[in-house]
Amino acid sequence: MSLRFLSPFTAFQRALQRRINSPSVTALEPPEESIWLRALAQSLVIVGIVATDIAAETSLWMWAIPLSVMGAMWSWRQRHSRAIGTKFLLAIGMIAALIFFFVHSFSRRETNDLRLVLVELMVQIQVLHSFDLPRRKDLGYSMMIGLILLGVASTLSQTMAFGGMLLIFLAIALPVLMLDYRSRLGLRADLNLKTVFANPKELKQSAGKLLGLFAITLAIGLTVFALMPRLPGYQLRSLPMSAPIDTPKTFDNQRVTNPGYSKNGNQEGDRAGRRRGTSPPTGAGQVDDEFYSGFGDRINQNLRGTLKPKTVMRVRSQAEGFWRVQAFDRYTGQGWELSDNDKTQTLNRTGWAYQFYLPTNGLIERTKEVVQTYSILSELPNLIPALATPKELFFPTQQVAWDSQSGMRAPVPLSEGLTYTVISEVPYRDRAELQKAQSKVPEIKLGSKPKSDQSKSIVTNPSNPYLQVPEKSRGLLKQEADRLLLTASSPITSDYEKALYLTQAIKQRYSLQQDLPFFATDEDMATAFLTKYKGGYPDHFSTTLAVMLRSIGISTRLTTGFLPGQFNSFTGMYEVKNTDAFALVEVYFDRYGWFTFDPIPGHPLVPPSVESDQTFTVLKQFWNWVAGWMPSPVMGIFQGLFNWLGNLLGGMVQLFSQGILGWLTLLLLGTSFGFVLWILWQQIRHFKRRSQLKKLPQMERLYQQMTDWLQEQGVRHQPALTPFEYIHHAQTTVPLLRSLPGYQVLDSIVNHYIEWQYGAVESDVTTLERSFLRLQRSAQQQSLRKILRLGK
Repeated sequence: MSLRFLSPFTAFQRALQRRINSPSVTALEPPEESIWLRALAQSLVIVGIVATDIAAETSLWMWAIPLSVMGAMWSWRQRHSRAIGTKFLLAIGMIAALIFFFVHSFSRRETNDLRLVLVELMVQIQVLHSFDLPRRKDLGYSMMIGLILLGVASTLSQTMAFGGMLLIFLAIALPVLMLDYRSRLGLRADLNLKTVFANPKELKQSAGKLLGLFAITLAIGLTVFALMPRLPGYQLRSLPMSAPIDTPKTFDNQRVTNPGYSKNGNQEGDRAGRRRGTSPPTGAGQVDDEFYSGFGDRINQNLRGTLKPKTVMRVRSQAEGFWRVQAFDRYTGQGWELSDNDKTQTLNRTGWAYQFYLPTNGLIERTKEVVQTYSILSELPNLIPALATPKELFFPTQQVAWDSQSGMRAPVPLSEGLTYTVISEVPYRDRAELQKAQSKVPEIKLGSKPKSDQSKSIVTNPSNPYLQVPEKSRGLLKQEADRLLLTASSPITSDYEKALYLTQAIKQRYSLQQDLPFFATDEDMATAFLTKYKGGYPDHFSTTLAVMLRSIGISTRLTTGFLPGQFNSFTGMYEVKNTDAFALVEVYFDRYGWFTFDPIPGHPLVPPSVESDQTFTVLKQFWNWVAGWMPSPVMGIFQGLFNWLGNLLGGMVQLFSQGILGWLTLLLLGTSFGFVLWILWQQIRHFKRRSQLKKLPQMERLYQQMTDWLQEQGVRHQPALTPFEYIHHAQTTVPLLRSLPGYQVLDSIVNHYIEWQYGAVESDVTTLERSFLRLQRSAQQQSLRKILRLGK
């Protein structure tokens, strides 16, 4: 027989048939031969589908019953096949069903009850699964799906109609469990009706035992049901948090307790053995050894000293960022204060959950939910760190406070061992979008009057407290801001770009000062920073940027908190020290909210946030190094290839960042790609096999083609068998061969092969090839007729 080129479909069909009928796996895990076990397991699924239809008072899923029955029949006929192609198709179908489930869930906003959508998913999965039930464990999956459907029906049902379906399910489940147990023991799990009805006495005893077991199970179930406590049916969201802590009976929500400082300049408590901090309302002061001076209802930046490094907390977060503590809106000339501290709100939690729902600003732009868990290692003020825009707080006190600048306060200082969790809606920092936004007036009313005499010289814009600067410094600040903006290569009109450029300019043109003298009583800190000292302490950079931006009409406020700290790759937590505490600048943009800028030298322009993607940073640096050594033509080829790969990886990362729907889409594409690779591999194997056969003598080639075809039919070639034993084994293993017209050609091929191999007798190989080809066609036609009958 002359070899012909096989089309991809024919090659795939033959490879698929060979994999389907290969007994290498089924020999280890024999298929389930019990028709009764299969039928009863399918009955459990049908009862589950009917129960959900009755409970939901609908008939949406009745279509699944005939399809499941058809799938069970297909599985019975194909139970000896591996069905690799079918598994690929079913996997693709199941992923598509899961994608449809999530799309359907998110699109149907008017439906509060998602249980019906869940039932729809389970029914679709079961219909697909019913086409692949070769073994007992696969039947077990169907049983579990039936049980899940019944459980969902129990939550949907509002009448006693569900009770009848529950009894029917129990009546079927008991014999299913018995047959399953017999199958696990290797005993025959089928029921011979002739044998059963031939002995009425034994039938009566078996039925009595089964009914007794049914009655006992029902009685136990009803007892448990009667004694089961009725718990609320709502999902509780509980995240890591410490045990409840004792708090004072009265909560002064305006008070900020910083253990390192006191308002009147005196020390609080016994802290002998270290330098204590003093922070008077005005004038010079001393930095505490352990506690950052930027936490309080007002801060004095005319302090001198340094902190001794100490780890104060660990943070487990889905994204790194600036662990924001509080913000200030009023500049006093040498520090900051919260102008409307008297408007701080007290929030109370519910009695059954340590969960606080925090006020939100209602911004409409895109945000990402980030969950953070904080473990306090050293005492901190009663201010609660969190990423920007917190919306939920899990904290072990009955009350917390919420100030006008979105800061959170606890009734007591954060003590060592405290754990709490915050859920924040962190806004994406899209530079292209922020360039279009204006720094308009936030909708916050002006607070109370200043607390210090020095603030009497401050001119306040009554419509926007975030533009307030001392009148005597306004001109100089605006002049310096305009001068720096003029150094840009092109005019800057965007408020966001102005803030970004001035942040970079201050970072580069001014320096950190180690030994800075105290400011005079009437000296403005920002003016001295720009003209006298050409720099200052880290927090002085942020103050100068904040008031400079205010002088050109951009709304700002000073915020204090902790930088991300050192990430521990073994624990997955950020280790934050007291020396990570700094003051930064927040700028308001209409419809987007507050965004942070960092003018401190040695720091990035903006803190890390959810939009930062450093997945391929190292790979990019390595490629840039390699590309520098390549000739231009070679680099151009590689550059095009890597651009294509980069676009592909970028698309995958973008899909992955879209959440569950993106993950499922990637899974679907990956499964489909694997299916295509498997087809190509089978085609390559067939091509290599065909090349090998071309090199063989004609008789040897025909015999090898016959053994290949028999393996496709499920007859594994065993080298220990002689050709006569092998053909006899094939006809015994696959009775279908004897029903094919002209099957005797197999015996003829073996006889002529033996004569040629051992007797050097030449035969009419061409005639044998034609007869064998007719046999192959007859087998294909008969298989196609069976598939069509099954479909009908």
